[in-house]
Amino acid sequence: MFKKYPWVAIAVRNGLISGVVGMVMLLGLYFLGRHPFLIPPYMDFRIILFGVLLFFTIKEFRDYFQQGTLYFWQGMFMSLVFTSVFALVAFLIIWIFTALRPEFISSYISLKVEEIKLIPPEIVERIGKADYERVINDLPATRGVDLAYLYFWQSFGISFFVSIIISVILRRQPKP
Repeated sequence: MFKKYPWVAIAVRNGLISGVVGMVMLLGLYFLGRHPFLIPPYMDFRIILFGVLLFFTIKEFRDYFQQGTLYFWQGMFMSLVFTSVFALVAFLIIWIFTALRPEFISSYISLKVEEIKLIPPEIVERIGKADYERVINDLPATRGVDLAYLYFWQSFGISFFVSIIISVILRRQPKP
């Protein structure tokens, strides 16, 4: 099947590689004392990881299997397969890790509660006192699967914008 559909093979292979590298980076951040779930999404290492690996994934397909031709939709579809594999690997590893190390979740909860309590009162009033209290009360019920699910969907959000940029940059249509 992979010989017939090289775009699948390339995207799956590089998605697995990025999943492993991404999880090593995520766990490395945690063990270095910086909880990875408290980093804002616009500062996330996945932006660079996706940018580099998606670039090489799509470029490899374009240069070696398409004779230099690539349509935008092909780049986007390969990005979707790549991201799906990454997100699935990340989901499983985070879920397993949180089951093995419950302090990952407890440290997230305590640090997030501290972060939320630092929100100025005028912003709390804009958000709404009831919503603010609900978030603080619901945080202790966070489970490992909740964090894995959050990371799964964040990966698609981050990848979407990176995919558009990379697909446009590498797009080449045949000359008429």
